[in-house]
Amino acid sequence: MLKKAKALFYKKDECESFYKMGKILGQGSFATVRLATHKKDGTKWAIKVIKKNSVGPDDEAALKSEVEVLQTVSHDNIVRLNEVFDCSQNLYMVMEVCAGGELFDRITEKDHYSEEEARFAIRQIATALDYCHERNIVHRDLKPENLLYGDHSDDATLKLADFGLAKLLDAETLLHAQCGTPGYVAPEIVKNEAYGVQVDMWSLGVIAYILLCGFPPFYDDNNQALFKSIKKGQYEYPSPFWDDVSDVARDLIDKLLVLDPEKRFTAKQVLEHPFLSNTNASTKNLVHFNKCMKSYNARRKFRAGIMSLQAISAMKGFTAAKKQPAVGGLMGKLAAAQELKEEASSDTAATVPAAAEETQKADPTDTENAEQTADGA
Repeated sequence: MLKKAKALFYKKDECESFYKMGKILGQGSFATVRLATHKKDGTKWAIKVIKKNSVGPDDEAALKSEVEVLQTVSHDNIVRLNEVFDCSQNLYMVMEVCAGGELFDRITEKDHYSEEEARFAIRQIATALDYCHERNIVHRDLKPENLLYGDHSDDATLKLADFGLAKLLDAETLLHAQCGTPGYVAPEIVKNEAYGVQVDMWSLGVIAYILLCGFPPFYDDNNQALFKSIKKGQYEYPSPFWDDVSDVARDLIDKLLVLDPEKRFTAKQVLEHPFLSNTNASTKNLVHFNKCMKSYNARRKFRAGIMSLQAISAMKGFTAAKKQPAVGGLMGKLAAAQELKEEASSDTAATVPAAAEETQKADPTDTENAEQTADGA
């Protein structure tokens, strides 16, 4: 299945000879993630079990890329790959356990949320990206599902996960593949232009925007309309949701959501920006954030499976019925069906705040766009 180039982590031994398998953490069509205990030292791990006979060419390539990238990195803000077992029936990826949950899920649990907490999260993400970009690694799928806390403590470390779309670039290499997750994907990918590590910085800008108000800068239920909005790169800071957010925080977002990737801030510049370098960020409660965040987070999860299947098809002008693309790493797919089932019954209104939603959709006077939005509703 996978060629063992630089097979630092590959072992032919059966994984279950060394690890005792526990409860299922997530499950998909060809992979299962299980909590496991190392039999010798008692340490806990998350083991991704991939059924070889169920893996298609696209996912096989994603697996190979993920392993190749992860075996080159070691950083506190990146989920660690411990080892890989390449066995006759299954491929086992032994990963660090991130018991603290997703970034957005953790935030929705807070009664008090401020710029300081947003700053702390953004800084950790930027630190992980700076490490990757220094090594010419582009993640290409930066989104909340791939930002996980190591544990449940208040000062838990935030970690970047799921490198299924990541690429290790040569110094002069640019990429062309259209991939990513709607809402977080950079305009140069949507435009089918050559791109590099700066696509991650656009995604960071989207996440930073959400972390300060609770909803995204670009939003539409229909992917083609969403991509059109992203290509324009026009967004706003609607009142009252942004009234309590500082100018310095807005300035950082303005440096990231820049259409020209050459003018977009790098990870190193982000870390040097006053919003992140100043340790005196506001601790004032962002009063509108919690309600908006809960609403957006519920809607995001409900639509996760549907939107992921439509993403590349919309970029290329086809329908998902003609071709089902692989637009995310394995970890991002495993729990999609269960999340849809759970979130469909949620008593939280799964909508972007009405005042904000009006600013996120593309121009309603645009006839073509209005028709696309109606079709996707």
